[in-house]
Amino acid sequence: MIEEKSSTLKENHLEKSPIGITGFDEITDGGLPKCRATLVYRSAGSGKTLMAMEFLVKGAQKYDEPGVFIAFEETYDELVQNFNYLGFCLDDLVAKKKLAVDYVYIDKSDI
Repeated sequence: MIEEKSSTLKENHLEKSPIGITGFDEITDGGLPKCRATLVYRSAGSGKTLMAMEFLVKGAQKYDEPGVFIAFEETYDELVQNFNYLGFCLDDLVAKKKLAVDYVYIDKSDI
């Protein structure tokens, strides 16, 4: 019976997309579930934007996978400036059509 359960678990194992962030792929058993949405939820300043952008940048650079980033708090220019400090050239990836970045303004009164 143990062998049957083990093979069933392997068959039902989600295919993963590696993130490329040091240590993250190891603790998530290979990355994030492939072809599925993943919600990352924490308070302000916890690194959600950094994690998402690093996932997209490394996906474009290492795995030739294009990505889309939609921001609600920082404009495109602010994102480019902030991530240039970390060595991520967003303008270059956008020019090569490896990354699309959009800023959506939502007024607080609309929420």
